[in-house]
Amino acid sequence: MTHTIRVWDLPTRLFHWLLVLCVVGLVVTGKIGGGAITWHARLGYAVLALLLFRLVWGFAGGHWSRFTRFVRGPGSVIAYLKGTGPLAHRIGHNPLGALSVLAMLAVLIAQVGTGLVSDDEISFTGPLNRFVSSSLGLAATSYHKQIGQWLIIALVVVHVAAVLFYLWKKRENLVRPMVTGDKEWPEPAPSSRDDGTARTIAAVVLAACAGVAVAVARLGG
Repeated sequence: MTHTIRVWDLPTRLFHWLLVLCVVGLVVTGKIGGGAITWHARLGYAVLALLLFRLVWGFAGGHWSRFTRFVRGPGSVIAYLKGTGPLAHRIGHNPLGALSVLAMLAVLIAQVGTGLVSDDEISFTGPLNRFVSSSLGLAATSYHKQIGQWLIIALVVVHVAAVLFYLWKKRENLVRPMVTGDKEWPEPAPSSRDDGTARTIAAVVLAACAGVAVAVARLGG
């Protein structure tokens, strides 16, 4: 007998897929350059709003979206790799996948942060550039255009490769739950709250985060 568990609430799923679209758009517009930099900046502000939302939702979101439910210590990672960890650690982000999520969030925060203070001296100056020294702004620009973008691309490749590995080798579809929200599980487990109230709260949080992103963008005006 299996149990249907609501693993990913709708706000978490929308965050995931919107972030995917924005990151792809950022890579494309960043490579094109020129007039596309305007859209590159807009997508960057969108990612800022999404990251702020995810940080808040990591404490106020559905059961399996909360950081306390998937951020675990080295011992849990080792146990997972040995196949001896608790079955419950595999419902949402498994201990190894959690490291990937944290790495992606950290790299994206660094990328957005350096973009906000960057100055390519050609077509774009970040809205927070005037608050930092010239040397720091140039260093941030160098990181953003060289190291940061390649770290993001590398993490995306690793993420996709991991999803394919789980699908082909372990016969576990990690994409379906991020689309439907549900996962079939062999034992009872708590579901993430995903009702109208939770979604309304998420919408308010996202609106507030978008407001912060807009306010930051206007600092450059």
